[in-house]
Amino acid sequence: MIRKAVIPAAGFGTRFLPLTKAQPKEMLPIVDTPTIQMVVEEAVESGITDILMVIGKSKRAIEEHFDRNFELEQELAEKGKTALLDQIKHVSGMAEIHFIWQKELNGLGDAVSYARSHIGNEPFALLLGDTILESYSGVPVTKQLMNISEKHQGSVVALEEVPPEKVNRYGIMDGTAIDARVYRVNDFIEKPEPTDAPSNLAFAGRYIFMPDIFDFLMQTGRGKHNEIQLTDAMRQMAQSRPMFGARIEGKRHDIGNKLDFIKTNIYYALKHPELKEPLSEYIKELVGNRFQ
Repeated sequence: MIRKAVIPAAGFGTRFLPLTKAQPKEMLPIVDTPTIQMVVEEAVESGITDILMVIGKSKRAIEEHFDRNFELEQELAEKGKTALLDQIKHVSGMAEIHFIWQKELNGLGDAVSYARSHIGNEPFALLLGDTILESYSGVPVTKQLMNISEKHQGSVVALEEVPPEKVNRYGIMDGTAIDARVYRVNDFIEKPEPTDAPSNLAFAGRYIFMPDIFDFLMQTGRGKHNEIQLTDAMRQMAQSRPMFGARIEGKRHDIGNKLDFIKTNIYYALKHPELKEPLSEYIKELVGNRFQ
């Protein structure tokens, strides 16, 4: 049974500068909810309420968001705004969230290694703090991976099909199919050219790891950008013990760049009960004016 999750959220978010000079990228809102809150909610819906966040400089807003604000709660209570009061109490109470600081930004693999003492000798979930995964099946993607890990007794990486011409943007899995959605991993290739890609199955920002991933991270030297790369440790791990890939029953929403961030906001706004109709009308108006 997986009880703990790790969410790395230490990067600078340079693609969103100057906005992210003092504002964490993970706190950028999807309509009215910070991205990282949606990630935490996925973990909680999967049955995980013990969460470690690995944060860095200028990330204090993340800590404050998940802490209680008694003054605000009192203000809302006095004004009778019970719905808003319930919402902010939910944010601070839905999980036991711990924080650790990544002292230097030495890559995702290095950030994950900071979780070793908290995780101990247990399997755990890893959820990237800037990626939202929407489930199509009603089962959260992290829970989908947990079920597969329990069945096959190994680490699991979430995979999403991407257009073949875009494989050079992602880490890609080389694997052998076990069933319709699950693969035994042979190797991982970072951003291959389309002609060299073994598949079009890309990392989707969710993982279940056995605790020995920490041993492989300790053995991993600096790779691309002179950083400790999680993919390099995963490649070593896959050569010596079973590792699996699972095509998710869902859709990945990446906020790693401005265009995808805007697309994600529009997507969720069109599902929002208060916004979908007026926003739909506004989009139709914009499109109509453009082609007049």
